[in-house]
Amino acid sequence: MELNLIEFTLLIALVICVLIQLYYTLFVHVKLARYKITGIDTGQHEPISIIVCARNEAENLRKNLPKLFNQNYGQYEVVVVNDRSWDGTKELLEEFSKQYANLKMVTVSEGGSFIAGKKFAATMGIKASKYNWLVFTDADCMPASENWLLGMQKTVNSDTEIVLGYSPYTKQRSLLNVLIRFETFFTAVNYLSFALKGMPYMGVGRNMAYHKELFFRNKGFAAHMHIPSGDDDLFVNANATADNTIIQINRETHVWSGPKLTFLSYIRQKKRHIGAGKLYKPKHKFILSLQIVTQFLFYALIVALLCFKATQFIALGILILNIIVRSFVYPKLLHRLNYKELRWWFPFLDILLVLFLVFNAILSIFVKKVSWK
Repeated sequence: MELNLIEFTLLIALVICVLIQLYYTLFVHVKLARYKITGIDTGQHEPISIIVCARNEAENLRKNLPKLFNQNYGQYEVVVVNDRSWDGTKELLEEFSKQYANLKMVTVSEGGSFIAGKKFAATMGIKASKYNWLVFTDADCMPASENWLLGMQKTVNSDTEIVLGYSPYTKQRSLLNVLIRFETFFTAVNYLSFALKGMPYMGVGRNMAYHKELFFRNKGFAAHMHIPSGDDDLFVNANATADNTIIQINRETHVWSGPKLTFLSYIRQKKRHIGAGKLYKPKHKFILSLQIVTQFLFYALIVALLCFKATQFIALGILILNIIVRSFVYPKLLHRLNYKELRWWFPFLDILLVLFLVFNAILSIFVKKVSWK
């Protein structure tokens, strides 16, 4: 059966999209699937400062902060920045300081001539820290084990200046929770795989580390202090290289976090992330945009070609082939990144995620204002 011009054009476009998607799968993401996860290095290490920025996080700090003081690590401090809280955070930290000698509290007060937001709070915490190796997490996060710091340390005499960790979200019984966890997986696979490929472009502030000297040498967050987000990904985007950045995905170094509980709060969170992404380096924006656009077009073209009798079986065959090829990579990655129960649903979740990302991108055009908290 001969194809008309429209059918032929749509089919060629579909083939191009498939080839691009398979590039990300077989030449980028497969690097993370094949990455050899080593054991935790318990050898010689340098002192560490843990930085936690907290705004009205008394409940989370009461639950999670003791876990930070229970690390199997020699010399470290926990610097908590109380950023204009009014929920009893200050009193809680004063109470904890009597129990933990290595707790340092930094207070950001209301008023004054400064730029409010997490970047200012993080800068204050970094300036107050006494050690050169900085590990970052959030008040609502909990390390998976007592060896978290050992895994996030800087190996002595190495050229490493940035360590990109991984932070999964806890499981709950809801479709929103499934979407959040799969989107987190998709994001993590991307930034960890590209780091292995020699093109690190982001990290997550819930679990990452870098050298204080790197921060001050590159003037901290000065280049993007005008936007509320990006204290983690924009800093990495500007300063990470193939030579100074490594990843750490050993399960003992994961940092668990509680996900958003409502769709509106999740949308607000993703809106902040999109705002930061606009300031990525051009090459990073291109590879990420190409990935999302071709992923959306792939499914759109499949639907379109299924509407033509001449291309129905071809489109269905390409769809099945794509799923089969990806099945050799993504279920293994889901298992590695603590989401193994999602591996049977990944084709459906892939479609759901594409629809959500397109929706969020359109929404970001009309909703401009974002804030930390």
